[in-house]
Amino acid sequence: MTTPEHQPNDPEPTRPPGSAAPRYQDRVYRSPAALVGGVLLLALIGWLGIDAVVTGEGRTPWLALATMLLLVPLVVAYTLRPAVYVNDDRLRVRNPFRVIELPWGQVASLRSGFSNEVFDESGTKYQLWALPVSLRARNKAVRAETRAAAQAARAARAGSGSEGSGAGSGARASAGRGGLGPGGVPSGPKRAESDRAMDEMREMHELRQSEEAAQGEVTVRWAYEIAGPAVVGAVLLAVLLGVG
Repeated sequence: MTTPEHQPNDPEPTRPPGSAAPRYQDRVYRSPAALVGGVLLLALIGWLGIDAVVTGEGRTPWLALATMLLLVPLVVAYTLRPAVYVNDDRLRVRNPFRVIELPWGQVASLRSGFSNEVFDESGTKYQLWALPVSLRARNKAVRAETRAAAQAARAARAGSGSEGSGAGSGARASAGRGGLGPGGVPSGPKRAESDRAMDEMREMHELRQSEEAAQGEVTVRWAYEIAGPAVVGAVLLAVLLGVG
């Protein structure tokens, strides 16, 4: 699942004087399951590592420190770090070791398969780590939609004889599809969380890709603050194991 958040203080690209303010502040998509798993893993690594440093003998404390220096950045990179930031002008993808900023004018397509991906105009593919595809959630949504369609069909047949029954069948059909939205309008078919997030981004892309403020170049920045400590930890661990 993914959780959209709003980040009012997130930096935005500089706008020309007199240009209109964006309609939306940054909307952030993250994976709650990854966040919870990352916190638990960090707690476990900290508990075992600190215990080894405090009570270990010989090279054990050094091995524990090197292992923590290697594992902590990797856990942060793959669980806590991934996020997708969306606003009127651009899509910013924060993956484990890179940050990619794509103005909407440079986005060619957003595709969903076994993973969620964005393609720029040059054909380069970037995976959206913060929006993992859950086949289980997708199948669950499909089953719910199938049940809703079957209920609607049965209700329509049962209510064809009377007006009152017809009104009741409409209510039951709407309930099967997830209830009523604002103004009594059916909320629509059920969708997996990551699929809904992709739908929202496709809609924003269609609306904004031709706007002047949404033009620019694709930029990619490597997360040396994550990769650096992990490399140092790996080298230190290799040295300690090699000399032992």
